[in-house]
Amino acid sequence: MITSGQLKAARALLGIDQKELAELSGLSVPTIQRMEGSDGIIRSNVDSLVKLLEALERAGIIVLRPGDVSDASGGRGVRLKNNGT
Repeated sequence: MITSGQLKAARALLGIDQKELAELSGLSVPTIQRMEGSDGIIRSNVDSLVKLLEALERAGIIVLRPGDVSDASGGRGVRLKNNGT
C-alpha cells in the first residue's frame, strides 16, 4: 500500500514530474493524477498499483510502511536506496 503523500514525496525525491512517472510505470498521466489526488491510501486496481510500485522500486525508491525499520521513528514514508542496496 502507498499513500498519495508518499507518491508525491517519491516523485520529489526522484526529481520527476507526473508525465515521467507515467512513462516509467506504463500508466497514463490521468491515472497518476488520480492517484496523487487520493485522500490517504491510494485506491486503484491491483495491476496499476503493482506497475506503480515496481516503477518506483526500479527508480530507487523504498516505500516505508508503519512499523518498517527506519532511522527515524514515525509512520509511513519513502526514501532513496543506498547505492549498495
